[in-house]
Amino acid sequence: MPTTPTHPSPSGGRRRVAVVGVALSDCGRVDTATPYALHAQAARRALADSGLDRSVVDGFASAGLGTLAPVEVAEYLGLRPTWVDSTSVGGATWEVMAAHAADAIAEGRANAVLLAYGSTARADIRAGRRTSNLSFGARGPLQFEVPYGHSLIAKYAMAARRHMHTYGTTLEQLAEVAVRARANAAANPDAMFRDPVTVDEVLSGPMIADPFTKLHCCIRSDGGCAVLLAAEEYVPDTAKTPVWVLGTGEHVSHSTMSEWDDFTVSPAAVSGRLAFERAGVRPADIDLAEIYDAFTYMTLVTLEDLGFCAKGEGGPFVEKGRTGLTGELPVNTDGGGLSACHPGMRGLFLLVEAVRQLRGEAGARQVRKPGDRLPELAVASGTGGWFCSSGTVVLGRG
Repeated sequence: MPTTPTHPSPSGGRRRVAVVGVALSDCGRVDTATPYALHAQAARRALADSGLDRSVVDGFASAGLGTLAPVEVAEYLGLRPTWVDSTSVGGATWEVMAAHAADAIAEGRANAVLLAYGSTARADIRAGRRTSNLSFGARGPLQFEVPYGHSLIAKYAMAARRHMHTYGTTLEQLAEVAVRARANAAANPDAMFRDPVTVDEVLSGPMIADPFTKLHCCIRSDGGCAVLLAAEEYVPDTAKTPVWVLGTGEHVSHSTMSEWDDFTVSPAAVSGRLAFERAGVRPADIDLAEIYDAFTYMTLVTLEDLGFCAKGEGGPFVEKGRTGLTGELPVNTDGGGLSACHPGMRGLFLLVEAVRQLRGEAGARQVRKPGDRLPELAVASGTGGWFCSSGTVVLGRG
């Protein structure tokens, strides 16, 4: 006897899957909460946002907390799921988990899957509960890089320098990514940093890893979020406009830098192509993009690899406000990891913001199409490790 009931689609075949609830926990500077509490706060808010009862949740996915994630977090939340996922591939984790959850729901192996994340990365360092680290570890293939001090940020910096060398990308163009992210954050009351910055201020900041100065790098914050996906038959009972999962893609490309064929191509080149093909849309159809931006170079090269501009043209593309709220392709509309929040594996925040934009719930940062229409299609693309993994999700308004 199966532990999870299988339900056929009302329309026959695979069930359609929608995001029916999204929420953030308290974010930014949160000195008094535990990561578990942030998970729970976000989960409660996402369920309230959906209008569904917690009893419908039979699937749970989480990573990054506890010895047996997501077992410990599910226990803390009082859930006893019959479908679980703890896939951990860095920042791309949540787009990959969303893909797995959507497939499980579509096939009737789960009905409603909750994705939850929470981290007190900033507060833990301030309180001395943890310190920064140079690498993820020194076992396996990484043993050939770690002894030479090749940290995570150094790998991104090396890739950025290669793009600059190959395509003539400039420091000013990379800095423009940070400037635009901060401008978008100015319209987000929940963003941690909202004061404007200039290209000169980005370039003149303290050097972290050449060519990245401080403002080329993501902020460190506390925070959490949650996303609830459900099968189509639950949509009539939900409180908000459904946002449908139209297509997903995932890809891993390398572990060590020596196995990375081309530093100027990220795994989003594959995950994005798959997601767009499965959704039956083109990059030109997309109204806004939420892209993982631990460093400015990530935004630029992911725009290329998702097909929003040709390879090597990311630098010119980000100039002149194209990625701003009123630009031709709004990117990281909440301010992204460079200005809004970055408590660790930020990929789930991309899905929350994309859903809010498609619903028309983004307030002063709401993207509008000609004729004051709401956006119809969005893409969320997460990157993990040092461009080792990518997950891309195409979402459409119901």
